[in-house]
Amino acid sequence: MIVRDFLDWVRTAPAGKRAEATSALARAYLYSDLSRDDLAAAEGAMLMLLDDPSPLVRRALADSLAASPSAPPAIVLALAEDQPQIAAPVLALSPLFVDADLVDALATGSGAAQAAIASRAALPLAVAAALAEVGTAEACLALLENRTAEIAPFSIDRMVERHGHLASIREAMLGRSDLSSATRQTLVAKLSQTLAGFVVQREWIDGANARRIAREACEKATVTLAAATPTTEVRSLIRHLRESRQLTAGLILRAMLSGNVILFEEALAELADLPVAHVSALVHDRAGSPFRALFDKAGLPASSYPAFEEAIEAMREGELDEPGGAAQLKRRMIERVLTRCEDAELDDLAPLLTLLRRFATEAAREEARLFRDELVADDFEDARRSAAA
Repeated sequence: MIVRDFLDWVRTAPAGKRAEATSALARAYLYSDLSRDDLAAAEGAMLMLLDDPSPLVRRALADSLAASPSAPPAIVLALAEDQPQIAAPVLALSPLFVDADLVDALATGSGAAQAAIASRAALPLAVAAALAEVGTAEACLALLENRTAEIAPFSIDRMVERHGHLASIREAMLGRSDLSSATRQTLVAKLSQTLAGFVVQREWIDGANARRIAREACEKATVTLAAATPTTEVRSLIRHLRESRQLTAGLILRAMLSGNVILFEEALAELADLPVAHVSALVHDRAGSPFRALFDKAGLPASSYPAFEEAIEAMREGELDEPGGAAQLKRRMIERVLTRCEDAELDDLAPLLTLLRRFATEAAREEARLFRDELVADDFEDARRSAAA
């Protein structure tokens, strides 16, 4: 009787009042001690309210039922197919959905619906994978910010591939502790491409120079990233670089001239298809000739051999002991290699000499920045001591 009176009343009541009454009806269904007949009548009334013309009423119903495992499944499923603002609460909270339901909702739902699903607690791998494949950028961002979601590495890579050009996605990605070095490098490459496209579009620089600058900046960042990568993960980074055609002679030479011997040896091992221990032995063999055979097997350009040979000799003589660790070009080492290459009698050295001169300029500027930072730090310390005295 009460439910019948309720249905008579909602025909003429204002939308706001209907929404309040709908919330009360849903709460009574979930939490009051109703008889079986009253429960059936309340469920029937809520089914009728699914057709209410006001979104306020249907949203009130969704908010009240969303998180309850006792909610009527038929009503929850219907609400999930309603307007995005009505579907969002049940898609985000309802425990009644199985993975298949959520995957189907992702394929057919709006971006808001996808984002709601992405925010679910303990989102399983399968649903996260579907989101990575079809989700909008906003939904993928919500997934990345959901710290309880289970996300497989391949899903991370797919989101990088689809949305890595967006700053918000890159920021969320880089804030994760479970990101592989290969994925981080992909984000760096995406950023370099985005910046190059931006400056060309603004006509600040021509396309060829923008691409070169972006490539060299990406290579610099890659060497820095590799220096912070655990040794056991370097090979996977190298394989990624090779598969993405970024494992160039210029990158490998930069690694060596930065003192990143691990990256250098792993790159040669990958290109020559040899165990890294064998490659390391050849690199450190002072006889010299074994390295030439390794160099040729790796397929590096013959014109770059003098640079690599002189860099290895400098390494053996301890010229890697310059500031910057294994992430910064070593100025004295570069100058030594540059002098050797300028004296070499080989064809096609012009591109190599140009690259080495750019390396020398970069190293000199980095050295000047380090010197400036040391001066500032010393001045700050002197000022602190004077104030303390």
